[in-house]
Amino acid sequence: MLLTLDLNDARPLHEQVAGAIRRAIGDGSYAPGDRLPPARDLAGALGINSNTVLRALRDLRDEGLLEFRRGRGVTVAGRPAGQVAGRALLVQRTRELLEEAARYGYGRDDLITILEELP
Repeated sequence: MLLTLDLNDARPLHEQVAGAIRRAIGDGSYAPGDRLPPARDLAGALGINSNTVLRALRDLRDEGLLEFRRGRGVTVAGRPAGQVAGRALLVQRTRELLEEAARYGYGRDDLITILEELP
């Protein structure tokens, strides 16, 4: 897994890590049942604290994307890949859209209005 972080990004590091893992699952780099590298290895590769990676992994577990298995590490959830990965990817892109809209002075309600106006 090749993850990169943008140090100029205003989002907290754990959200960036979670987003990168969501994208990896969404684009098929990881399938249900695949094991992720240990948090310590990911943290070392990214140059961040392992607690930051663990927080991202817990968030993804709470979303249903990952499973923590005692003695087996962290694996991608065994749900149908298209449904989980597709939703996760859309959630990530929606978050990015909200952040971009905020840079232009638009809020969530403004985006909803724009979406409703689309054919």
